[in-house]
Amino acid sequence: MNLYAALEAACPPRGIAVEVADTDLAYTWADLRQGSALLATLFTDLGLRPGERVMLQTDKSVEALMVWLACLRAGLVLVPLNPAYQQAELDHFLKDAEPRLLVCAPEAFHWASKRAFLNGVQWVFTLGTERRGTLLDRAAQLMPRCRDEVLPRAPDDAAAILYTSGTTGISKGALLTHGNLLSNAQTLVALWGFTPDDVLVHALPIFHVHGLFVASHCALLSGSRLRWCPRFEPALVTQQLRGATVFMGVPTLYTRLLSFAGFTREATASIRLFVSGSAPLQAETFDAFTARTGQVILERYGMSETGMLTSNPLKGERRRASVGPALPGVQLRIAPSETGDADGVGAVEVKGPNVFGGYWKRPELKTTEFTPDGFFRTGDLGRLDPDGYLHLVGRAKDLVITGGFNVYPAEVEGYLNALPGVQESAVIGLPHPDFGEAVTALLVPQPGATLDPDALLSTLRGQIAAFKCPKRLLVVADLPRNAMGKVQKKALREQHAGLYA
Repeated sequence: MNLYAALEAACPPRGIAVEVADTDLAYTWADLRQGSALLATLFTDLGLRPGERVMLQTDKSVEALMVWLACLRAGLVLVPLNPAYQQAELDHFLKDAEPRLLVCAPEAFHWASKRAFLNGVQWVFTLGTERRGTLLDRAAQLMPRCRDEVLPRAPDDAAAILYTSGTTGISKGALLTHGNLLSNAQTLVALWGFTPDDVLVHALPIFHVHGLFVASHCALLSGSRLRWCPRFEPALVTQQLRGATVFMGVPTLYTRLLSFAGFTREATASIRLFVSGSAPLQAETFDAFTARTGQVILERYGMSETGMLTSNPLKGERRRASVGPALPGVQLRIAPSETGDADGVGAVEVKGPNVFGGYWKRPELKTTEFTPDGFFRTGDLGRLDPDGYLHLVGRAKDLVITGGFNVYPAEVEGYLNALPGVQESAVIGLPHPDFGEAVTALLVPQPGATLDPDALLSTLRGQIAAFKCPKRLLVVADLPRNAMGKVQKKALREQHAGLYA
């Protein structure tokens, strides 16, 4: 079944679907249907065929959500990108995904369109906040002949490509199907008890699994109302929590709410469920939140390639420092790992209808990223307690999760090593009270060179997204290595663990 058809079937025929925070703007369920139908009509009229890619790199808006729904309607494959990505990063995505159409922010059109056309993109439209941009202008012209069609899709048909960085520093696209996304959404709606009476405060970005799929799909598939926050601000979100019932956030959002004096037990009195994911939740945050609000955060675990995999229970014990048991229908096992240690720690491997089938244009990874019996190797290390709750203890892959965003050191190191005067670099994640982990770089200068960390950071910010840029650059004489010459990043993390304390 087409994922859109399932979402539409669950939506009420009338009433408010989305309220935009801090404005008088509201969208009805009919608005979502008509808006997505109009955009799907445009995409089809432009000649886009099922399976072709639409790339979206814009700021958060309800219209951007409609682009996703329109792609589902027309059988197209959405490639959502973080708007913070710069030109060099966009080039890679354009070359790899080969989209027919790019939707970008109006202020980025002058450079994004140039990169797009050089890479063979046929159409470039703009979409900004406050319902402006050439995409909406062009679609509005089709109103008299808007078609309310939903193209049939099979469960294995592609719906989205989400790019995740690899240990080689090259981002690869996880290909998610209609079946992957629908099965995960149906499971979460049932597991977390969503009903049409719920009101979900949506303060997440919509270029990754958590905001675009988990939060949005739970609301759409249950007929719940969304309170749409275009940005996260503690005061704004605290205001929107009053009278709402569900909030989803990454650990950084919870630490920032706790630092806001107006975030009180009274402000959260109507909320039945706080969900945290996308990065490990520190035990201190877990405890402080309960002390402040009287509520226990439900922590869950997922990935771009799989959607959600585990969750603490809605009713039952939500264990501190655990991401809960496997979701219904998900098989999870702990396999022996070279980097694991005692107490049952090993590599987390998963299998289920929500798990993707492979990476876009990378068939060779099928043998390395999946086991012979079809389990996906997540790259995470963990252990299962006697009750089946998963406890994550680290990552076999050298991933840094900062503020809920994934950063692979190899990618950042590639840019750092190309900077003037840098002989080599090592990028690590260090504990940070706000971001969970802070990207940190250690630089070894070339002989006779003097490195200016501020100047280097300034250059780097013009090349890669801000969240990937190190919070600190430390100049060192050399890097610790093992007998094989490999940099010992564990030793570096231990040596600098208190840098942000």
